[in-house]
Amino acid sequence: MNNNSEQLHNRLQWKMLLLTMFCYLFFYTGRHNFGWAAKELSQALQVSYEKIGWVSFAMLIGYALGQLINGNLADRCSPKHMITAGGLLSAAANIMISFSDSFTMILLLWTFNGYFQSMAWASGSRIIANWWPPRQRGLAYGMYTMAAGTSSIITYLCSILLVQDSWRNLFRIPVLFMAGACIIFFLLVKNKPDQATDTGMAEAPKGNWKQSYLIALANKRFLIVCLSIGFQSMARYGLVFWIPLYFLSKSNTDVWISLLLPIGMATGAISFGFISDRLFRSDSIRSIALGMSLCATVSFALFLFPMHQPFLIGLFVFLAGFFAYGPQANFWPLSPALLGQAHVGTGTGIMNMCAYLFAALGEPLMGKLIDHTGNKGIIFLAVAIIALLSAVTILLTRLVKITLHTETPPIQTLETINS
Repeated sequence: MNNNSEQLHNRLQWKMLLLTMFCYLFFYTGRHNFGWAAKELSQALQVSYEKIGWVSFAMLIGYALGQLINGNLADRCSPKHMITAGGLLSAAANIMISFSDSFTMILLLWTFNGYFQSMAWASGSRIIANWWPPRQRGLAYGMYTMAAGTSSIITYLCSILLVQDSWRNLFRIPVLFMAGACIIFFLLVKNKPDQATDTGMAEAPKGNWKQSYLIALANKRFLIVCLSIGFQSMARYGLVFWIPLYFLSKSNTDVWISLLLPIGMATGAISFGFISDRLFRSDSIRSIALGMSLCATVSFALFLFPMHQPFLIGLFVFLAGFFAYGPQANFWPLSPALLGQAHVGTGTGIMNMCAYLFAALGEPLMGKLIDHTGNKGIIFLAVAIIALLSAVTILLTRLVKITLHTETPPIQTLETINS
């Protein structure tokens, strides 16, 4: 590849990454808005917080099942078409919810919304894998994960401004940004380089769709990684969904402290890419274990020592978000590392399915804990225990012999996994 074509490719790969990040920047407006509506929905529909938790459970189950399907489809279909369709359908489902007064209808629509939302993440990962070589994917995935974390900031900010108005507007206004971003993304993004031979990014053979699932499910280390990200996501969603309720029960001033949670998450996402690459020399396993252990420590401190100074509680909420979400950036490169280039979408989809299946199981559990104890701060104890399980689980990959099924050479991450 000559200098001109290399420079062109470098510009294009950054453009595709930034476009994918821009699109996903608004995706959480279509699902992280629900926690902010929980209090008013519980009152308006006259249902318990446990039932509200089951609605969130239904969305996450729809998302998890969608990941299992759409991750594989992203390896075979057009990722940009899948992302655009998912975003527009999610916006439509949200708007329909805003006009509903039926618990059953909201439950059904929110379940479908989970499936629509699942069409984006693995598809975006597929685009990044098409454009970015293995040695640069740590940075690319870190920035992609940061976009997701920043999406929470946007959603929280919109929700804080709208929550005092009506719960219905939480499902109407923010998703319009998502719909607009999807249209811009569709018009400008390219799924992969036009000339693979000129860029050195030849596309890996796709193979049979069943084979992709079998390769992933036969890899013991990959399955352990899936279990660990499951606990990580359960801890993360325990904070994302229930912290708004925790602060809404206090005062209007305290509500703004909750914004530090997604800010911490976004900061953690980009930071853990550097932590893994620089501090641990691309050892994702050690980076994840450290992050989740610190998440457990911070969450336990929030439960054990209720804080009343805004600065101090804000700092700990920021750190909880930083360590709960940051390690997720280290999970995604493990999919191509363990399964190979041809199965990036499938692997990412299975990982995300596990993540959201666990998160779904946690939602009604958290709601029941709050109903039973009458203490909304109990979420911090639950998150601490779950985060510790994630840290312990990821370390089990050291005990399992590597099983690599790939058409491409293993990348650096695998060398460090074996150490």
